[in-house]
Amino acid sequence: MATSVREITHFIGGAATAGTGTRRSDVFDPNSGAVQAQVTLGSPADLDTAMQKALAAQGAWAATNPQRRARVMFAFKALVEKHMDELAHLLSSEHGKVIADSKGDIQRGLEVIEFACGIPHVLKGEYTQGAGPGIDVYSMRQPLGVVAGITPFNFPAMIPMWMFGVAIACGNAFILKPSERDPSVPVRLAELMQEAGLPDGILQVVQGDKEMVDAILDHPEIKAVSFVGSSDIAHYVYRRGVEAGKRVQAMGGAKNHGIVMPDADLDQVVNDLAGAAFGSAGERCMALPVVVPVGEKTAIALREKLLPAIQGLRVGVSTDADAHYGPVVTAAHKAKIESYIQMGVDEGAELVVDGRGFTLQGHEQGFFVGPTLFDRVTPQMRSYQEEIFGPVLQMVRADSFEEALRLPSDHQYGNGVAIFTRNGHAAREFAARVNVGMVGINVPIPVPVAYHTFGGWKRSAFGDTNQHGMEGVKFFTKVKTITQRWPDGGVGDAANAFVIPTMG
Repeated sequence: MATSVREITHFIGGAATAGTGTRRSDVFDPNSGAVQAQVTLGSPADLDTAMQKALAAQGAWAATNPQRRARVMFAFKALVEKHMDELAHLLSSEHGKVIADSKGDIQRGLEVIEFACGIPHVLKGEYTQGAGPGIDVYSMRQPLGVVAGITPFNFPAMIPMWMFGVAIACGNAFILKPSERDPSVPVRLAELMQEAGLPDGILQVVQGDKEMVDAILDHPEIKAVSFVGSSDIAHYVYRRGVEAGKRVQAMGGAKNHGIVMPDADLDQVVNDLAGAAFGSAGERCMALPVVVPVGEKTAIALREKLLPAIQGLRVGVSTDADAHYGPVVTAAHKAKIESYIQMGVDEGAELVVDGRGFTLQGHEQGFFVGPTLFDRVTPQMRSYQEEIFGPVLQMVRADSFEEALRLPSDHQYGNGVAIFTRNGHAAREFAARVNVGMVGINVPIPVPVAYHTFGGWKRSAFGDTNQHGMEGVKFFTKVKTITQRWPDGGVGDAANAFVIPTMG
């Protein structure tokens, strides 16, 4: 007799909604490999329903003063903190990351909500008195209307909050299409937003796959789309969305490098690499999967210190408090990672530690991949050129600072990079010259704080506006500039005829 599984539905108009879609997608428990739930895959008709609710609610929400909108954000932050353990366990159960990583996922999202709590200040416009005779000029930022976000599986709490926190605080209605691999946390966040006092229809969750993505990109009433995912899909989303007249920011893949100078503190480097390369099973766009020691002596010493650190990593189930990382998200993704490991072997890289075939007693069907280390990787290898998105660290040896600088600069991705050194001049030179969007100096995962902005270069990002911070406010608002005159003379006074203000 078949065992029924939990059903995950849409959140439309302030309530769970089954919708009209007849297709379902399995949601796995990565620790056991078993199907734990099924998510409804929505249809364009479900998006239309959400749009009707959003359009009906957005005008009044935009007219709500920014301070009152901020109070909803304050209340939401408090509710998420109250439900932190519940949310973290739910996130881990579908994604596979350990509980500590899940709490970090949620906390980094909350930091953007904290930024959004200050929306009354950041929405203030500019004012010039006396731009011309009796003429004042001022600007205001206004919401776009209904906007949407399409988010990936690897940060099911953080990235939705990065998007909807800023968008909603600015007065927009927001429709979220999360990953179908781990869709429960986004729905729970929408419920908590509702509990915090957000009106029905301002934050809605529509489940789905490519059919729903295309419906969002094509819908004429959606004014902007924010996306995070692979570079190929990001390019597709950007192109199709822009062709439909939308504002689009589409963040793609990454292949972040860590440059290790001869003067670096190698103990600190190894400690940082263990977390940055293998934490969350490497399923981070800001992971550090490539390490570049400068000089043969540095490479030998680094490898010698890396081996015991990697061998000391504990892979466990998500609820194991002592585990450094858990399983990857699906069996298909596990197979993809292992195919890249084989590719590296076939290309001639030295496989120092092989994580394939890793099993955990009692969880033999779980989606686990052991930590993997390659040495003597070269830029010509496809396994170096592409994003693996798993617990695989590749070592590319460089003879000089200039060669190390060229590696991330010439790579197709330009999301993040780090340099480890005690030399201030080398760090300053590297930060100024490297062709990458986010730089860490002795910081392995250089994700900017919430009141700065997140975004890579090259094939890591499509569009000219980054996420969160003031760039996020810019993306989710449009500027209106008003030139006004209150003449002193009577009607028809030629001396007060309007002329365009000039610098003269």
